[in-house]
Amino acid sequence: MKRTGKLPGRRYQEGAVAIIVGLCIVVLVGFLGLVADLGRLFITKTELSNAADACALAAAAELKGDAESLNRAESAGITVGQRNSVNFQDDAVSILVNSDVTFSDTLTGTYFTKNAVATASIPNMKYAKCTLPQTGIMPWFMQVMGAGAQTVTAHAVAALSPSQTNCAIPVGLCSQTPPYLPSTPTTCPDGSTPDSHGFCIGKWYGSRFTAGGGFTGSFNLIDYSPPTGGASELSALLTGSGQCDLTVSNPVGQTGMQQSIAKAWNTRFGLYQGSDNVSNAPPDFTGFAYTATSWVSQFNAYNGTSGTTSNFLASRVANTIYQGDVAAGLDLTGNPSSATSAQLAANGADRRLALMPIVSCDGWAGSQTVPIQKFACVLMLQPMEAPGEETFIEYRGQADVPGNPCATLGLPGAGGGVGPKVPALAR
Repeated sequence: MKRTGKLPGRRYQEGAVAIIVGLCIVVLVGFLGLVADLGRLFITKTELSNAADACALAAAAELKGDAESLNRAESAGITVGQRNSVNFQDDAVSILVNSDVTFSDTLTGTYFTKNAVATASIPNMKYAKCTLPQTGIMPWFMQVMGAGAQTVTAHAVAALSPSQTNCAIPVGLCSQTPPYLPSTPTTCPDGSTPDSHGFCIGKWYGSRFTAGGGFTGSFNLIDYSPPTGGASELSALLTGSGQCDLTVSNPVGQTGMQQSIAKAWNTRFGLYQGSDNVSNAPPDFTGFAYTATSWVSQFNAYNGTSGTTSNFLASRVANTIYQGDVAAGLDLTGNPSSATSAQLAANGADRRLALMPIVSCDGWAGSQTVPIQKFACVLMLQPMEAPGEETFIEYRGQADVPGNPCATLGLPGAGGGVGPKVPALAR
């Protein structure tokens, strides 16, 4: 008998593949939508975070403690934050006045809008917080799954922190104010007023490092960790990077003069004896010595003028070597060899601008240690001669004063920055 029609078992399978494909497409579109829409929200969050960081840093930079600081901080935060864009850089960030920029006296405390901060509390506001929400973000695909408008929010907190600075050398600068001196000098050589510790920017201060450790001038050798270390530790600080951890809370000690100290000091001028060289004891970019012979005015050798001699900044650019004892008016013990100009250029670093702690040297009369009052920026002017001969540094300002040449104005100092305060993210 001849069979006609389709097999009974296959009649009920017609269209099954289409149904399965249709169901899979819904699931696949759902996953695609989840990936695409969540990715979009993630990118928006990242864009908002960048805007919040910029807003908080700009606001924190204005927290100087004066009556108008919060007004400036809010305005700066809004202006800088709104320069950023979101939604794949298509839409500008919107920051609400008196809502998105807030302030607090502690990192984890309550944050207030500028109008909610009492006048007496304005100087205590140390932290600026930017809260940036982006609302009404409609999903591309997930709407078919019933998802509505989404909101993404980014937060950032910033504060002023001391910037990282040059490391300190083992030399203490004696405060020029009472009780060390009977009275603070009234005027500086250029007619300006001495700073709070009695120093004049550009003025030369001298000292004699004598055996026995007696005070013999405006500065003296010190030990940051008395009584251990001694001359070998101080020499290592001079040939090395110096005292970079500036969170020194213990009183610092006094030490006498050793010939090794002079040799270590002179390496920063590219002058070497024994095993020291440009590799293990880096020099500055210039070894030119500033003395009464080479810089007659004896003031502001850093960037000033005195006859036809190039100042320190110009000498660094030219990689000028030590000019020799006769031209410098010095008599260096041991006849050290000088690095060449090419060696200064290739191996030079920021070695003659350094930090010196300001201390009350009168305290050494009754004690072998004195506390650090502050750090100062100084320029090492000349190599050291034999023990007992006077050497000079040039005062370039307190380390936390903006514009002093010792501050890098970079990241806040992880080792206890003492430089000018710069805005840094706190959270």
